[in-house]
Amino acid sequence: MSEHLRALDSLRPGEEPLVLQESQDFWDDRSDGVVEFAQEEIEAAHQELAAALTQRWGAPRRIDLAPYLEDEDAEEPMGQLSQLCGDMLVWQREADWLALSIGQADAEFPIQLLAAAGTTTFP
Repeated sequence: MSEHLRALDSLRPGEEPLVLQESQDFWDDRSDGVVEFAQEEIEAAHQELAAALTQRWGAPRRIDLAPYLEDEDAEEPMGQLSQLCGDMLVWQREADWLALSIGQADAEFPIQLLAAAGTTTFP
């Protein structure tokens, strides 16, 4: 986890979302047991990092990414994240925010633990 925290500390607005961890892909095997194991592994990493970030910056805010999905004018990383994730947890840092989310491009692709930074103002 310390490696992930160092990566998050250096993440800045304007950078591509960072893949912190990803499962195998599911092209060859999408059986329930294989997918569930991958989901549980990524979710555990997400919860562990979320707990560490909450200790640093307080409780996160959950942001629904659905409104950004069809918004052609959405600032990045919102457009990119909305293609992969349903929502994200956001912690406010001094000059920007840091987000953590779980996403998957399609059923055959790996499940990813993603992080992003931005300055978008949320309603």
